[in-house]
Amino acid sequence: MNAPIPLQGRVDDYLAERRRLGFALSGHDTLLANFATFVADRQHDGPLTVALMVDWARRAKAGLGTPETWYRRMAKLRPFLRYLQQFEPQTEIPEEAIFGPEPGRVAPHIYHEEEIVALLGATAQLGPPGSLRAATFEALFGLMAATGLRVSEAIHLRDADVDLKRGMLSVRESKFAKSRQLPLHPSTVDALTRFRRRRQRAVPTTDATAFFTGSRGRGLGQPLGDRQVHRVFNQLRDHLNWPNRGAHAAPRLHDLRHTFAVRRLLDWHREGADLDQMMLALSTYLGHTKIVHTYWYLSAVPELMALAGDKFERFVALEEADDA
Repeated sequence: MNAPIPLQGRVDDYLAERRRLGFALSGHDTLLANFATFVADRQHDGPLTVALMVDWARRAKAGLGTPETWYRRMAKLRPFLRYLQQFEPQTEIPEEAIFGPEPGRVAPHIYHEEEIVALLGATAQLGPPGSLRAATFEALFGLMAATGLRVSEAIHLRDADVDLKRGMLSVRESKFAKSRQLPLHPSTVDALTRFRRRRQRAVPTTDATAFFTGSRGRGLGQPLGDRQVHRVFNQLRDHLNWPNRGAHAAPRLHDLRHTFAVRRLLDWHREGADLDQMMLALSTYLGHTKIVHTYWYLSAVPELMALAGDKFERFVALEEADDA
């Protein structure tokens, strides 16, 4: 009789098979290894049970996680359990609603034009005086506001990805392993051109150099870190003391992305464009995997709810006309 394959071995086989099929599975190896270690530490014997999985999920963030955290951990675990079930048929599969309904996205803070202007102006206070630091964060936050880039996408841009002659960004292997090209507005091209010239005087640059780099010490020429960028943004936000118009605890850096999307939809509406047709273009530009994530703005953002209501009223009018 063959010896049973340890759970970690099943994890390794699962990840290898999925990656051969083209799935990136970012973060899944760590999460599944954590689950395998948890099971081993409990000296669990026999088929995996829902009770065991729930116990594991609830221990996220040292037991301080939220139902949303538990839901997302279980959502990543469930495909592996289905894979495991073909080898160990008695493996239990937890229901999707085990921690309640799927966590929804809540309304973001949509920045006013003057708030974005104030944010970019506030970067001038970042020291030390005369360093590249202020210009770096002004360009970074400005690019995010102008294009709707995720912060991870912006800080992973290489110099070669920013083609200012063609006015084009290449966003490589971003969230969900998708790549895309984004055309830039001429004003954005001008701002990035000025920043690049200044950065090249301060930082040795090759095509592989990060477009946004640290400007001093060991960080000189190195890509900015996610935590570093959020820390600087939070510092400026708290100084500017904006009123919070979103459902989160405070305005967030990621809300620049939401603001870009909402403004684009409002502009198209004012121009009389067919929003249903333009949604696909916006979804592609933003790098959404499903167009439903783009339509979410119509129901979750107060500035766009009137558009959704207007679309519904036109739909009802057409239905009534057909029935007449």
